[in-house]
Amino acid sequence: MALSCSSLCSQLSLIRLCGFRTNRITHGLYSAYVPCQSRLPLCRHYTSSKVRRGIGRYVATRLQWANEKYEGFLKRRFPRFFLLYHTFVEGFKLLFRDAKDVKRIKAKMFFDGVKFQDLPYREMETLRQFRRDVIKAIPLVMISIPPFANYLVFVLMYFFPRQLLIPHFWTPRQQVEFRGVYHSLRAQHHWPVLKGLEDTSHHVSNGQLQEHLRNLCTKVQTGATPRVSEILAVRRLFSGPPLGMRRMTVDHMRHISSLLFLTPRLPGFLIGRRLNNHALELLQLDRGLTTLGLHQLDDAELRRACYVRGLNSDVLGIHQCREWLSQWLQVSSSLKESEVSLLLHSIVFLSANYPTSLSRR
Repeated sequence: MALSCSSLCSQLSLIRLCGFRTNRITHGLYSAYVPCQSRLPLCRHYTSSKVRRGIGRYVATRLQWANEKYEGFLKRRFPRFFLLYHTFVEGFKLLFRDAKDVKRIKAKMFFDGVKFQDLPYREMETLRQFRRDVIKAIPLVMISIPPFANYLVFVLMYFFPRQLLIPHFWTPRQQVEFRGVYHSLRAQHHWPVLKGLEDTSHHVSNGQLQEHLRNLCTKVQTGATPRVSEILAVRRLFSGPPLGMRRMTVDHMRHISSLLFLTPRLPGFLIGRRLNNHALELLQLDRGLTTLGLHQLDDAELRRACYVRGLNSDVLGIHQCREWLSQWLQVSSSLKESEVSLLLHSIVFLSANYPTSLSRR
């Protein structure tokens, strides 16, 4: 290695001298200055820029080899730590890939004047999910910047993966497990929402609408899933008082926020504004999905779409997920923007008893 390096340095020195000086050549009775580059063709091939590129490729190759050896050592001797290490590296790759996609989508929106609701479904979903992920990922990224701080990140990944990390840094097993935990937390608010609707029904002046709302709540409480027509029969109550987006009580809005994994620990006016924004965003996603068509989604996209809308899709088959999402889109496609409150309540109406209610039909 030392011999080859010294030889390389001597050749580089000769090349540099030949590139900037000329040799005096004497042949008998005449003498002339002849450029060295014309006498030494090799000087044209071994320029300093090409040498630097060659050295750069060599260094990159050696670093890649050393990294593969290091990963192989971890995999053999410390398999559990290797799993964390691999998840950490792949998570950052996925995060940066999503960031590039978001940058491209944002550029298209800015230069072409495309609005969010006019984007294709997959691009809308990418923007929505990345915005939620990056807020949670910022502390992790900041912690990992200082030298050797990635070891602290590994400790956090090991002890508090669900609380501190985004799904990019979860193992496949953790993703299924943690989605089940989050859904169980969300399901705890199903019955408070139904109780709030029952209490509100007493203040409905229209007797027919009051009866429809009570029957709807009773059906869900007894373990059945209502039909789409039964949900749409009460849509008028969700466009104004008492169940419109800006007309619900603060306690009721807090329970609805938990269905969307939004923090309920905010002042009432902020909760109402956030709920309205997320409900409109969900409605626009549904319209984009209707335009795309359910048959265009792969299995992972189908399960993710159901989970976002309130269903624990990991315990269901693909056929059940497709059937449930079809019912959801039937409700969503019939609603106006002023009726998005009903869309949020449909999280409870359609998913509280699904699929256990299938055996009762």
